[in-house]
Amino acid sequence: MSNQKLEVLGQDGAVDACCPGLLAAPLDEGQAVELAKVFKALGDPVRLRLLSMIASRAGGEVCVCDLTPAFDLSQPTISHHLKLLRQAGLIDCERRGTWVYYWLLPEMTDRLAGILTRPAGEPLPVRTGTAGGCS
Repeated sequence: MSNQKLEVLGQDGAVDACCPGLLAAPLDEGQAVELAKVFKALGDPVRLRLLSMIASRAGGEVCVCDLTPAFDLSQPTISHHLKLLRQAGLIDCERRGTWVYYWLLPEMTDRLAGILTRPAGEPLPVRTGTAGGCS
């Protein structure tokens, strides 16, 4: 993952400085492009299931040999999905002998949650206009 992506998504620890919540300020073009890559990685049901399986695993990591049998997909296809999750900064891995072990990068999911979460107690913006849809 590029350093630029780390900065855009706030992995330097400064979420508010670089990527305020959606209700605080509009995203700039660069932020939107980088966030879209992460959401695109999450937008596939197989990748979402893989992320869930990795994140919920007792001990915090899981071997690819335990992930593959849960799907009716080839091992190369599973590896491709895992690669996309890694490129999005959602998971990381380490090869140990024959097997590769994966774990969640909670910093990224925490940042996504921070971007999407309305600050506690803050009211929603007041809507203007009439009910009934868009014109």
